[in-house]
Order: sequence, then structure tokens, then C-alpha cells
Amino acid sequence: MSGNRRKPPQGRGRRAAQPQPQPSSGRRGAESRGASPSAYGSRAEARKATQGGGRRRAATAHGQTGRRGGEPAPEHKRFINYPRSGKRGVRRWLPSWKLVTGSCLSFIGLLIVAFAIGLWMVEVPNQAKAEARSQTNVYYWANGDRLAVAGAEGEKNRQNVSLDQMPTALQDAVIASENSSFWDDSGVDPMGIARAGFNMATGGDTQGGSTITQQFVKNNYLSQDQTVKRKMTELFISIKAGATMDKQDILEGYLNTAYFGRGAFGVQAASQAYFGKDVHKINASESAYLTTLLNGAALYDPYEGDRKANEARSLKKWRSVLHREAEVGKMSRSKANEIIKKGPPTVKPPKKAMDKRGQKGYLIDLANRYLVNNNVLSREQLNRGGFQITTTFDKKKTFAMRDSVNDVYKKNIDPKKRPNLDTHVQFGGASVNPNDGKIVALYGGEDFVKHFTNNADDAGVPVGSTFKPFVLASAMRDGVRDRSGGETQSADERSLVNPDSSYYDGRNKLLIRNYNGTIWKNREGKFWRQTNDGHEDYGDPANNYRINLREAMVKSVNSPYVQLGMDIGIPTVRKAAEDAGLLNSSLNKSNSPSFSLGTSTPSAIRMAGAYGTFAAQGERNDLYSVTKVIDQDGKKLTLPDRHRENKFSPQVANNVTDVLTDVVDRGTGTVAKGLGRPVAGKTGTTDGNKSAWFVGYTPQLSTAVGMWRLNDDAKVKNRKFLEMFGTGGQEKIHGASFPATIWTSYMREALEGTKIRQFPDAQPIGDKVFGPGASPKPTPTEPSTPPPPKETEDPSDKPSDKPSESPPDKPSDSPSDDCPPLDPKCHDEGQDGGSGEPPNGGNGNGGPGGGDPGGDTEGPGGDPGGGDPGNIFAGQTGGNRRD
Repeated sequence: MSGNRRKPPQGRGRRAAQPQPQPSSGRRGAESRGASPSAYGSRAEARKATQGGGRRRAATAHGQTGRRGGEPAPEHKRFINYPRSGKRGVRRWLPSWKLVTGSCLSFIGLLIVAFAIGLWMVEVPNQAKAEARSQTNVYYWANGDRLAVAGAEGEKNRQNVSLDQMPTALQDAVIASENSSFWDDSGVDPMGIARAGFNMATGGDTQGGSTITQQFVKNNYLSQDQTVKRKMTELFISIKAGATMDKQDILEGYLNTAYFGRGAFGVQAASQAYFGKDVHKINASESAYLTTLLNGAALYDPYEGDRKANEARSLKKWRSVLHREAEVGKMSRSKANEIIKKGPPTVKPPKKAMDKRGQKGYLIDLANRYLVNNNVLSREQLNRGGFQITTTFDKKKTFAMRDSVNDVYKKNIDPKKRPNLDTHVQFGGASVNPNDGKIVALYGGEDFVKHFTNNADDAGVPVGSTFKPFVLASAMRDGVRDRSGGETQSADERSLVNPDSSYYDGRNKLLIRNYNGTIWKNREGKFWRQTNDGHEDYGDPANNYRINLREAMVKSVNSPYVQLGMDIGIPTVRKAAEDAGLLNSSLNKSNSPSFSLGTSTPSAIRMAGAYGTFAAQGERNDLYSVTKVIDQDGKKLTLPDRHRENKFSPQVANNVTDVLTDVVDRGTGTVAKGLGRPVAGKTGTTDGNKSAWFVGYTPQLSTAVGMWRLNDDAKVKNRKFLEMFGTGGQEKIHGASFPATIWTSYMREALEGTKIRQFPDAQPIGDKVFGPGASPKPTPTEPSTPPPPKETEDPSDKPSDKPSESPPDKPSDSPSDDCPPLDPKCHDEGQDGGSGEPPNGGNGNGGPGGGDPGGDTEGPGGDPGGGDPGNIFAGQTGGNRRD
């Protein structure tokens, strides 16, 4: 056990036994550092004595300084010796060269690490920002000329093209001027950045220090903010892009997004803006000029700002670009001098890139609707832009229609002279090639930027008597029903009519009957008496005023066609109108007698197309307004198939045409004879003189023109179509007046230089058909409960050798006194179809004097259940979509 005991320290006892050293001088202190450990009594004490703290304490205790010459004792060593130990005064605060070198190396190391981390964290975005991807669409006339440039980015005009469409001369000019080391650098140019900063600081020429890669990154992926964060991000992405992306892709992206002034982004838009041609057609001189614009277009465009100063700067910079190309070997010196000697290229004056003014906006809108309604492109895709769209619109014909409308307006419409009669006058028109359905021209309104509704496409205006040819076509194709048969009859039970040998009663205020001879009543039990224009009786007075269907069409007599429609069946007539080309959504849904008088609201485009079906001998073509679409990648998109269907036999269609040629030759449409070639057409005027139409065609072209009055301000509540009595100095506006004049003027210019073609001969069709009361033999009165009033008791039904004494221009404001005395169920019908008001589609038929207002309710205002005012052209699929 005793062997495990710890021995007591020996040194402490010996040290205590030794005498304490006496104070010594600095010299002795210095000598003691070299003394043996025994001088301090033990090895442990020697070790402690050699420690700085111990020496300092010992020295301090005995008043020693420890240094020769009075220097302070050395301090404890630090990782960074600052302030410097062992130094006094200024020297103590001056860093050593080791500290400076170490600090610099440490800072550089930290920068390298931070840069590496940033470069590792930043990736080149997979997709460019929306603004960079958004382009404008380019629209072309049918002949390939540029129609307009339009898109969703306000005044921005952007059209991307591939690098192989950009001339080599342009690429060389841009690289030589902007970044001569582009093909070899890593995406950034430190020397260029430093040079640009020095020039700006010293007041030298302003120039960018960014490489083409950096500018590409900024334009495509980043904002234009001048912040450190954005610039550092740009630097990192540029290095990454330079290392991972193909240089050709970078150059293409840059040249498609760089701003060249005049709202033009990219070289294609710039080439069109300054030289009026596609970029692949520009030469070396023009390429050099476009390059000058990259340094600040507002300073070099000779049509902007201080024009003289800009022109001088432009000339100087243009020469500088060419010299620079020669300097870096992109062009020979002799060629550069030759180009400079010829002088700078001719620059076109600026014009608005987003050109939707006048008629162009209506054309663009119609083409866009066709593409959207037929699922070729979505609205989002169109708004993003970048498509080249070739339309069916003929430049000459479009401007001819515009000029024809403007000429009539300027000569006749004067809102200042007749403020209550000539205000809010509007026109709409469209022209279609009947042989293929191509829409070649339209008039949508005064100006798209002022009047946004396309009057050729979605005005919602009743077409009046221009609807009667569809009734006649149905009578010759589908036939009238047998009076002894049921309401629904097969083709074998029906009788096809012959327009020359089929007769109907032409009297004014004719009591309308059902197909079986019973008096027609609405749901309220009211009778219907149809008036004629001017309240006149038509037909042979000696034979119960009967008139054949040809003469009734020529003179636009209402009562025969209203009764004919009832004999055929309104649903059957509606189907015939659809087969001709009218949209079901635009047709009045009421089965009242007035349907045959044009209470429906098809557009001018659809009316021209439907008449074109007769011009094409019964073959209906799908209407279309776009022939080609190319996307951003140069890919041709697939357009919908166009169909051509036989809806009417040539026999039926040619007989309709034959009757309508008589309307022009000797009827209400004689104004159109001024065309000087075969024309088939029909006039139309609606009840209350709310609208007037002329629709007609030649074998090559079908055109519809309408006129009405409607306040253009959509903010006005309860807008309605206004009467046109007195408008333009006319007692009453008929389809034979201003609409026919516009039609003739337009068609004359549109067909100028084309061959005069004849219509096919009409072959005999149908049989003799007699309407109620028009038979050469007396027709027995059918019993009814209660018995209807006897027609012989109605003074209005008696033969008369003179016109009605009621005013010829306006319907009466009260029910006619010609109805049977005390008969509350007798009312008069408006003269020529319904006026109707938005938003109900224009289906009202009864004038203020009563009658059936386009349905089964009484009074003015129209049937709210029928007709779609938005008769939007929808191409092949039909469809009445609003966008």
C-alpha cells in the first residue's frame, strides 16, 4: 500500500529553502534568460520563469522593463496583428505588407467563392419572359400585300424571324459594331465593361459595355431595371448562356428582341418600319443603318426629334459601322468605301405600326374571329402574336366599297343641316365570291377606332323584304301544303309553285289565313291583316286582285308573300333560309306571319353569302376570310376544310335568279341597272322605316348593303333604331335609294375589267298554285266557331281603283278603321317586316298601330324571343359566338 502513495512535491520545499534572489538590473535580467535552470531552484520554476507572463510579472514586480533602450515588452501574438504590436505612433497603425497581401488574397478568394456559388445557383431560364415572346401579327391582303400589323402589346411591333432569314451583311454589321469578339467570348467582356465605364466617367462617347449575349439575356429574361441585383443576375446568366447555348441561337434571339425605334422590336419589324420590306431583302447599306439604331434609335432616326442633328448623327454612325466592319475583317475596305460613296439608304417616314384605323380594324377582327371560331387559334395565342395571316380581302374592292359609302354620305347626309334626321346614320356592307365563299370586301363602319361594332357582321338589323327570295325558293323547292291535309306533310303531299303561274291575293290589309284556309290568330286570339307599302292594293282588280309571285316580287308586295309563307309553313321557310346560308341564331324564332317579311337579323356578310347560293345555281359554299396562317416557327397551320353543298337544285336557284333580274330590270331595284351587266337583286325596307337594304349579285360577285340609324354610344340606355323619314332629304329611305346607289357604285368599280357573264337560263318549274281567295273559281267559306267576319263586310277588302287614302309614308298610330266595326280582334300588320330594337334582335313587326309584333304579343317593341343581334361571322362551323 505504501508503494502507491504519491510522493509530496520536492521542489516546493527546496525552493522555499533557498534564498530569494535580489533585485537586479536590466542587464542581469537579460543574463538570467541564458542561465541554467538551476539558477531558479528547479526545472519547474525554470519553465515558469521562461514564460513571458512570468517574466513580465517578475520584471514588473522588481521595476524592470525587460527591453534594452526602454522598449515595451512584446505582446501576445494575434491572428491579425493590427494595430501592430511592438510599434509606436503612426507605425503602429500602418498595416504591414503581409497584412495587406493577406487581406487582398482573402478578398479575392471570397469573391471567387461567392461568384462560384452564384454561378452554380443561377440557371438560364427555360422560357423567355412573356413580353419577349409576345409579338405582333402580320395580316396580308389576298394578293400578298401587307394589310396591317397588329397585336396585343399596344404600340409594340414585334415579328420574329429565323437567323437564316437575316442577311449575313446584317449579322456582320451588328457583330462588328456591338461585339466583335462575339463568336469567341464567354458571354461577357470585362474590358468592354471597363472601357464603357471609363468613357462615361470621362465624358466620352456613350456606349454599352454589354456583349450581345448580355443584351440577349436582358431582353429575353430580365427587366430593364438599372439595379445591382438585375445586373449581377444578367452577368451570371450571360456566362451560363455563353457556355451552354449555341451562339447562333443567342444572335437570333438578340436580333429578334432588340429595339430599333418606331415601336419596332426585332430586325423584321425594323426593316418594315424603316424600309417597307422584309428583312431578308435588305442590303449591306441598309443593314449598317439598322445597326446604328441599336445605340439609341431616337438619336439616329431622321424623322424624330431634332431632325437635322439626328440626320448628321445617323450619317456619322452609319459610316462608322461600315468602317468598323472593314476594320474587323467583315467587309473589304474597298466595298465599305464604295457603299459610303453612294450615300446612306433612303428611310421611309414613320407610320403607325398598329394600324387598325378605318376599315382595317374590321378586317382584322373578322379574320381573328374566323380563326378562333374554327379552333385554329385561341384568343390567347392571337394575343401572344407572331402569326402571319393571309386573308381573303381584296384591297381594290374593300377601298371601292368604302369610297362608295363615303361618297353617298358626303353628298346626302348632313347632321348639321338636319340634326334630328341625319344624326346616327350608319351603313354596313359585305361582298362575297359566290363560287367559293370567299369574303372579298366589307364596310364595317366609319372607323374601327371610333365605331367598334362591325356593321357588316353583327349589327342586328332586320333585313325586310330582302328575305322574300328565301320564301320563293322554299315554295319552289319544298312546295305549299295541301289545304285538306295535316299540318305536317311530306313532299308528295305538297305542290311546288311556279312563279309565273301561281297567284296570291295582292290586296292591302289582307286577312291572313292558315294553310288550311282558317283565319290565323295569335295566342291572344287576334286576327292579322297585312299591309302593303304605301297601303296600296296590287293585282288584277277584275280578278280579286290576284297577282303572280313574280310580279309580287318585282313590286315588293307584302301580302302575297306573307300568305305564301303561311302556306309553306314558317319552319320550312326558316330551314330554306338556313340552307341558303343564314345562321339559325340570326333567324326570328317566332312562327308568326311576319317572319316572311324579314323580321330576322342576318348580317350583311350572311345575306351576301346566301344570295350567292342562288348565284352559284344552288350550291352553298362555306364563307371564309383566311387562306393561310404561318406561326412563329414558319410552320403552316391547318385551316378548316371548306364544304360545298347542293342545297337547291339549279332549276330552283336559276328561277329565283330569273325573278330577281326582273326586280332590277323593271321593279324596285332599277337603280342597279346602272351597272351595265346582268344583275339579280332585291330591295328591302322595314316597318317604320327603321332600316333599308339592297342585296344583289352577278355571276361573279354577291353584295349586300344596309342602312339604318342607331346611336353609336353604347352607354346610352335603351338604344333603339330610329326612323329614317326625311333622312338625307328623302321623304322615306327605301332599299332602292341610298343602299342601291352604294351597291351599284361599288359593284361598278369592283367588277371593272372583268368579263360580263350571263346568268343561266331558268327552266320551267312547279305548277299552278292559288292562294286563298286568288283561285279563278270561288272558294267556299269554311265554317269556324265563332264565325270569322265576312271579308265582304270589310271595306278594306273591297276592290278599289285608287290607292288607300292613308298616308303612304308612315303607318297609322291607331288601329285601322277598316276593320269590322266593334271587332277588338282585328289589327293591322306593319308594312314590311319588323324594326325591332337591341338587345332583342330586331324582331318587332307591328307598327305603332298594332298588329302582331313579330310574335304573339301586341304592341310595338318586337318579340323578345327571336333573333340574335350578334350575327357574328363564324366561317365553316356556323356558330354565333361573341369574343
